[in-house]
Amino acid sequence: MGSSVAEAKKAEAKKKGAVAAAAAGVTAAVAVAGAPLVLVGAGVAGSAYLGYRWVKYRIKEGIRF
Repeated sequence: MGSSVAEAKKAEAKKKGAVAAAAAGVTAAVAVAGAPLVLVGAGVAGSAYLGYRWVKYRIKEGIRF
């Protein structure tokens, strides 16, 4: 049972990381497309927040990189 819980936590961390990476990718695509600076700034802030939550979750759960 212990490994099942650890695997579930790793899967959750993987999902959070994928969402953060996808948000960063969309922000980069929007920036390349020439969107207004306000929109790009909001995307960067959102991506940074999601990345922070991902790192915070991994540290809290003791998952190594």
